[in-house]
Amino acid sequence: MRLLVVLALLFASAVQAEPVDYQLPDLDGKMHALADYKGKWVIVNYWATWCPPCQEEIPDLVNFHDSHKDKDAVVLGINLEDVGDEQLAAFVDSFMISYPVLRSEPLSTTPLGPVPGLPTTYIIAPDGSPVARQVGPVTKQQLDDYIARKKQAAR
Repeated sequence: MRLLVVLALLFASAVQAEPVDYQLPDLDGKMHALADYKGKWVIVNYWATWCPPCQEEIPDLVNFHDSHKDKDAVVLGINLEDVGDEQLAAFVDSFMISYPVLRSEPLSTTPLGPVPGLPTTYIIAPDGSPVARQVGPVTKQQLDDYIARKKQAAR
C-alpha cells in the first residue's frame, strides 16, 4: 500500500509544459545544458551532501543512470549548497556517483520551478519540457515505471 501511495504522490505535482533550458558547470567546470540531452528523458535531482534522504537515493540514481545513459535517459545531480570543490569531489567519489554532478548556489526556485525541500527531482521529457516533480527521495523502480507508462501512453 505504501508503494501505491508513494507512486500516487510521485510526480503528482503539475509542472510547466514549456521546454526549459539552462546550464550549470560540473565539477571540472564543463558546462551542461538541458538542451544537450534533448531526445532523452532527463532526471534533474537537486540535492546536498548534508541531506540524509539525498544520500539514501544516490545508489538508485546511479543504477538508473547507468542502465539508461546509453539508451533513453540520464540523471543530472545539481548540488544546491555552498561547499568547497574538493569536499564535493570527495563526496562524489565516496558515493561512486557516475552521473554528472553540477554546481549551483542554494536556491529555493530554479528555472525548472520551486525546490521546497531536498531532495527534489524534476523529470524532463525528451522534447525538453518538464513533466513531473517529486519532493523527497525517488527510486530506480519509480523512475523506470513512470517513464514506461509515459512511453506506453505515447504509442
